[in-house]
Amino acid sequence: MIRHLPNLITAIRLMLVGPFIWGLLQGRFEMALWLILFMGFSDGLDGFLAKRFGWQTVLGAYLDPIADKTMLVSAYAALGWLGLVPVWLVILIILRDLIILAGAAFYQVLTHHLIMRPSYLSKLNTGAQIILVLVVLLDQLAPLPGWLLSALIFITLLTTVVSGVDYVWDWTRRARQHLADRPHSAGGEE
Repeated sequence: MIRHLPNLITAIRLMLVGPFIWGLLQGRFEMALWLILFMGFSDGLDGFLAKRFGWQTVLGAYLDPIADKTMLVSAYAALGWLGLVPVWLVILIILRDLIILAGAAFYQVLTHHLIMRPSYLSKLNTGAQIILVLVVLLDQLAPLPGWLLSALIFITLLTTVVSGVDYVWDWTRRARQHLADRPHSAGGEE
């Protein structure tokens, strides 16, 4: 039973997305900040427990990225709605995630062998996205230098584009390799 603790932590993180978004939309930025800090900590904790004690599960492999994406996409949608981050950045982040989902679905149909593993660039992008959300929230509580927000927006833009291209490149390469390794049918040949 204890081996499911990482999944329970992930499920709690997923359930906290609603209160987090409510806090954002109500202008309760301090509450939203504490919730996202807790969600970020819980993300690291469930990953550490799963890897350290071998408590990794198929459910966790899908649930963890779903919780992360739900948190981040919801956060960016709310921040964009409030005018705290550029709408074009929100659109780019959502578009990247939709391209990744479409690519994953296509890869699964093509190969019947989808294994979800975030790349280093994707982890870097997730970190940049979380840091930007944190800094935007902090800026609502105590104004920060404009250059800092601009720099973080640029870094988030860059990592979003580069990690999206990396996923497309990697899955295309792996799909081609899978098709090349597949035995050809002898249909009609004698």
